[in-house]
Amino acid sequence: MTTMKKARLATPVAAGIALLLAGCAVGPDYARPPLNLPAQYTAAPPAAPEAEGVPLAHLSPELDVPTQWWQAFRSEPLNALVTQSLAGNPTIEAAEAALRAAQENEAADRAAFWPAVALGYSPTRQRVASAVASPVSSNANLYTLHTAQVTVSYTPDVFGATRRQVEGAQAQTGLQRFQSVAAKLTLSSNVVTAAITEASLRAQQRATLAIIAEQKEVLQAYRKQQALGQAAPADVDAQEASLAATEATLPPLDRQLAQQRNLLAVLAGRYPSEGVAAHFDLDALQLPTELPLTLPSMLVEHRPDVRAAEAQLQAASAAIGVAVAARLPNVALGVGSYGSSAYTLSELFKSSSLFWTVAAGVTQPLFDGGALKHREAAARASFEQAAAQYRATVLAAFQDVANALQAIDADTRALQAALKAERTASQSLARTQAQVRLGDASTLSLRIAQQARQQALLGLVQARALRLTDAAALFQALGGGWWNAPPAQLAAASSSSSFSSASP
Repeated sequence: MTTMKKARLATPVAAGIALLLAGCAVGPDYARPPLNLPAQYTAAPPAAPEAEGVPLAHLSPELDVPTQWWQAFRSEPLNALVTQSLAGNPTIEAAEAALRAAQENEAADRAAFWPAVALGYSPTRQRVASAVASPVSSNANLYTLHTAQVTVSYTPDVFGATRRQVEGAQAQTGLQRFQSVAAKLTLSSNVVTAAITEASLRAQQRATLAIIAEQKEVLQAYRKQQALGQAAPADVDAQEASLAATEATLPPLDRQLAQQRNLLAVLAGRYPSEGVAAHFDLDALQLPTELPLTLPSMLVEHRPDVRAAEAQLQAASAAIGVAVAARLPNVALGVGSYGSSAYTLSELFKSSSLFWTVAAGVTQPLFDGGALKHREAAARASFEQAAAQYRATVLAAFQDVANALQAIDADTRALQAALKAERTASQSLARTQAQVRLGDASTLSLRIAQQARQQALLGLVQARALRLTDAAALFQALGGGWWNAPPAQLAAASSSSSFSSASP
């Protein structure tokens, strides 16, 4: 055969082999479903009330969420505790281990793109019956056979089953990656919220102790007046009852504070008996002067739970392709072996002992009782389920942001009311105490004024803490700023989250 003829023959053969190996990936190519996102988070923009004596947090669409968003509260103990918790909490360790497992499974699935090569060696000792002709040229009935061979097997991805399988594994890696990001965001938010709650409980304790001290002073004054005959025993008893009622509110606060300290220790990855060194005071936690408000169109890119739901959706899409490919012919190409068999090791791989086999095959399912058809239908239904769950996750994300924005707006008005109530109650108590000393007011009026001031003080503390908590909730609702991490960390965090078709 001439060289030109060989070339003409090789060209279509090579093209046919290339076409066979390239194939096509059956099933749908993933595309993010349309969401028709709104232009704003709430039906009406939150009001910006005049806040006399109350610092306002400005909502800025130009301000992005920082990676370490908790630093906006300007508390070094809080920064240190969040860092310690992210490093020591076992939930984060579990999430990172799940991510590593998904990455290894993805790598294992990618191995199907390549041929499998196995090396084998099998020595056997055999005796044949004397009545049967010996397979050995020496006619020996007892002999040893040494067999060494290399086996190569390869299944080309003609219809894209392997590519869809790897695409699904890649999506599962993205799912675990964003679940890891979500776990870190949830943990940091829980630490910040727990720290604010501890600070609130300490402030409530101080306010209650201050009220108790005032009530003790009033009780002492009553007792002196009783000794002089200027106060009735009933007045002293009433004041003692009021003091006891206030003191009874301290043990629940102590219990809540102790439980909050236990929570902080566990969040940091410690036993409650080990505790944490940080102690939080409400005055040391500052409300951020500016709060971010990213565009609604960016929320689906930033929320880790939304990205995780999308990864689950792509995995379901890839599963459809796997199910469709299972109904098509399965081609096994290049399956063969090369080896040698000899009665002694020294004879291995001599020309007379060599053997080889080459085989190929095509298998087409014909009848399976409809199992493959129903598995494809189930995969398509699972995709529809994942799509609905994705839309539900997006709706919940927008709800979280809307709730946080409206809460921050309401918190400002609540703090204004609490400040006014505390001033009014303090003035009323001071006036009533002066009237009692002059004999112009009853002990009942004094108790009412004391209770009003106690409630006003506690309400003011709770209003201040609620503003801080809802500011932290906004940072969490917007996604926590993971996308603003340093480039090296961001590349590692998103390497498997770009949803594209897998290839060898």
